[in-house]
Amino acid sequence: MISEYNPLSESITINLQNAVDLWQKYLLTERRLSNLTASSYYLDIKEFFSFLREHLGRSADVSDLDQLTVTDFRAFLTWRTNRNVTRTSLARGVSSLKNFFRFLVREHLAENNAIMSIRAGKMTRALPHPLAVEDAKLFLQEAFQMAKEPWEGYRDRALYTLLYGCGLRISEALALNIEDVSQSPEVLVIRGKGNKERLVPVLPAVNHAIQIYLNHHPHPMPKEALFVGARGDRLNPGVVQRNVRQIRRGLGLPQTVTPHALRHSFATHLLEGGSDLRTLQELLGHKSLAATQRYTEVTIEQLERVYEKAHPRAHSSK
Repeated sequence: MISEYNPLSESITINLQNAVDLWQKYLLTERRLSNLTASSYYLDIKEFFSFLREHLGRSADVSDLDQLTVTDFRAFLTWRTNRNVTRTSLARGVSSLKNFFRFLVREHLAENNAIMSIRAGKMTRALPHPLAVEDAKLFLQEAFQMAKEPWEGYRDRALYTLLYGCGLRISEALALNIEDVSQSPEVLVIRGKGNKERLVPVLPAVNHAIQIYLNHHPHPMPKEALFVGARGDRLNPGVVQRNVRQIRRGLGLPQTVTPHALRHSFATHLLEGGSDLRTLQELLGHKSLAATQRYTEVTIEQLERVYEKAHPRAHSSK
């Protein structure tokens, strides 16, 4: 919730802090964004106000926001670029600012059209980095073997099998409770981005891994979290990411192997197996088909690599 965020009192006045708090409440309650997304927006705004403190030579107030020009906003982008911020982060920061300023207009707190003309520059969409099928199998085996405690091995194998076998986001998997997988083992009701629900079929191999883990679950109560940490609390994403880093080092896999790469692998391998884009879009919970179409580019690239490596006329002169 809002109280969990660090206040910006060093960079802004109390009036502006109150406006930011109202905005965060709006994002969480009316827009129904996840805590993670709202927190990302907040961090972008925090960066902006840190810049404004340097830029203005004092703490910024709500009244200052009306007076900012295109030059001021471009100076902010330059300020961030000089700190080696990626193009993707720059674009997200501009989006967060626009969202915040639209909220200020809505609440009649401030109005500034200059921000709406700012662009972070054209971005090249990064392609997903899926695992090869054999690497995915080895990953699941290594996850079990590297765990400190046997029940943690069953947990990790079930979690990664779920990510790979159902294409879930890590946040979606960690939000599950035991009752979510026990009431209907063959299908999951997943609440994704924007609290949008989707039905995801559960493969027998995924269900088998989950059932074995449940037999070793240290707190097998229906209302309890499905995936828990050593202290019994809901498993933290940071712990999962740390474990994945250890697994990929053990297998000599590239740094692109992350929890989300298992979701990418699910999508890519389904496409290679003949799945259509519309079905894949529904399984992944993508809002637009354009997000799903990225995976066709991955499979085309893979085909080109195979062609270059194996076809007898791949390197012949034209």
